[in-house]
Amino acid sequence: MNNTNHGIARKQDLRYSLVADTDSYKFSHWNQYPPGTSRMMSYFEARGGEFAECTLFGLQYLLHQYLARTITRQDVAEQKAFAEAHGEPFNEAGWLHIVNRYGGRLPVRIRSIPEGTVVPVSNALLTIESVDDPQCAWIVSWLETMLVRLWYPSTIATTSRESKKVLREFLELTADDPAAELGFKLHDFGARGVSCLEQSRLGGAAHLLNFFGSDTVEGIRLANHFYGADMAGFSIPATEHSTMTMWGEDGEQDAFESYVRHYLLERQVPPGMPKLAACVSDSYDIFRAVEQYWCGERILPLLKASGGTLVIRPDSGDPLEVLPRIFEILESRVGMTVNSKGFKVLPPYFRVIQGDGIDRASMRAILERLADLKISASNIAFGSGGGLLQKVNRDTQKWAFKCCNAVVNGRAVDVRKMPVTDVGKRSKCGRLDLIRTDRGFETVALPEGQEAHPDTAMVTVFEHGIITHDTTFAECRARMELP
Repeated sequence: MNNTNHGIARKQDLRYSLVADTDSYKFSHWNQYPPGTSRMMSYFEARGGEFAECTLFGLQYLLHQYLARTITRQDVAEQKAFAEAHGEPFNEAGWLHIVNRYGGRLPVRIRSIPEGTVVPVSNALLTIESVDDPQCAWIVSWLETMLVRLWYPSTIATTSRESKKVLREFLELTADDPAAELGFKLHDFGARGVSCLEQSRLGGAAHLLNFFGSDTVEGIRLANHFYGADMAGFSIPATEHSTMTMWGEDGEQDAFESYVRHYLLERQVPPGMPKLAACVSDSYDIFRAVEQYWCGERILPLLKASGGTLVIRPDSGDPLEVLPRIFEILESRVGMTVNSKGFKVLPPYFRVIQGDGIDRASMRAILERLADLKISASNIAFGSGGGLLQKVNRDTQKWAFKCCNAVVNGRAVDVRKMPVTDVGKRSKCGRLDLIRTDRGFETVALPEGQEAHPDTAMVTVFEHGIITHDTTFAECRARMELP
């Protein structure tokens, strides 16, 4: 049906404007600064939180998608009307000054660590500084709202890497070739578990800095488009409950057999690519499915002849109880070999994926339970949705954006907060840079007039409306590698 002729016409897209991308209280800030304020610098850091290390990711996307846009008179007029109706003042003169003097380009310099660089918390990862112009020093704080959203992809990149540490720990304990398996051990199921498409893009791409498996298409597309990856993530054929339950409980074995024939026996894959297919198997009785169907006389010979791997997916129950029983059934029906480290491994045509209720804590608990049973981590992979892309917030790593330096009436002024009620919220002051030393990374204050320290770990990525630096997804991945 054409809804313009037979129903309500589709509304136009909500137009993006840099002048609108902020918090309401920022509208009144431009004349709250001391008279004569002509320059401002702020920085972005993870003040602490759950992990001792952090990284920065997603800035290149923000630069291309938003910050490099040109502000127009239409943007200013629309936001002036919005502010007046909203109950806020509006700095029309300041915005028109940016339009007229700077051609609508943001008059700021942004410097940051190369994305994916792993740095101890409590260090400046990004700085933003305005040009020395009393009519637009306030723009630095206006952009805080957008830039602080980097907390999300940066946190996902960090937490995904922490999950990788857990998986490596158990692969090194129980597997013959940990390095060969690690990259595909945690698969992103999170596209439906996030709040919007852009979150799936940013979180999905951030996870792919550490792993190669993902069903979050938009995250892969972001990494390919904005970071130059050829193909950032990979997946395999898999079933869902509707494709199984439509056959009915009496037809479950028929559904399994049809699936194996299509995707393991008959399917051809490119040379060098493994042939895998995953099947959710708990629509009715997971244990019957494993023992009587997957290991039964109808389907098991097909699996053995296929040259591929069937990945059994339980999707309900307590995995600490369900998984050991599944492995017990598989061992009794098809056997398991013992690897060089003394842990049991399934035949190559069977593996298992646990994709329900997975986060770092549950993953560790499962791996510990299997290791106690002498079952190698080689047998299992994990899928995570909300636990991967949604179970975080800005306080996970205590992200903060604070002003650290300004020029007032021609004089440089260090700026900081020092609340007596919370030492952890004390901010840094000075024109900041992050440097590399023999001891690692250190945030330092620069002498007035010096743009960067000789040992700086930062690069200038944005200069007065122009993107000045590019990084690739491969480079980001290399920086995120575990030591």
